[in-house]
Amino acid sequence: MKKLNLTIAASLFAFALSGNLSAQDLATDNHTVTISIPEVALVDIEPAATKNITLGFTAPTEAGNPILPSAANTTLWLNYSSIKSVADPTRNVSVKMNAIIPGVDLNVTAAAATGAGAGTLGTSAGLLTLTGTDQTIISGIGSAYTGNGANNGHNLTYALAAGSGPGGVAAYADLQATATVAATVTYTISDN
Repeated sequence: MKKLNLTIAASLFAFALSGNLSAQDLATDNHTVTISIPEVALVDIEPAATKNITLGFTAPTEAGNPILPSAANTTLWLNYSSIKSVADPTRNVSVKMNAIIPGVDLNVTAAAATGAGAGTLGTSAGLLTLTGTDQTIISGIGSAYTGNGANNGHNLTYALAAGSGPGGVAAYADLQATATVAATVTYTISDN
């Protein structure tokens, strides 16, 4: 009987010991979470439904006076979304016009960013006279978004001037009477 009790006790001890030895759980554990962040570079003009604008000049009523440009247009907004890459820490938005109108300067100014955006929003270059060559209008954009739609991003001011104005590229002597001339203004977001 002693032998049986000793055998049972040894079996129970071995079973208890093996249960403790095979335990795999510890006080801490971990696992891997893989996260993917896409590179983003998007730009648009808002409000999209009414982004085509009309500007013009008024003829003088008194001999000896120049033509007068219409009032500046401030209805458009430049929106963008950007997630920068490791290789290029900032982006710019450039602007150009496809058709130069003889004797006319078309100026555009981007205001400082306002609205519902966040991140490293860009800085305006101030007033630019549009040409057929890309010019930086917003610089230093990091990972950011302006918010979507009117009243978000950079408010754009378009203004006409007959040539020979300060900083202009056109000359008044080049003006030609025309019913309408359509010019396309293109904005492009790109890495520095």
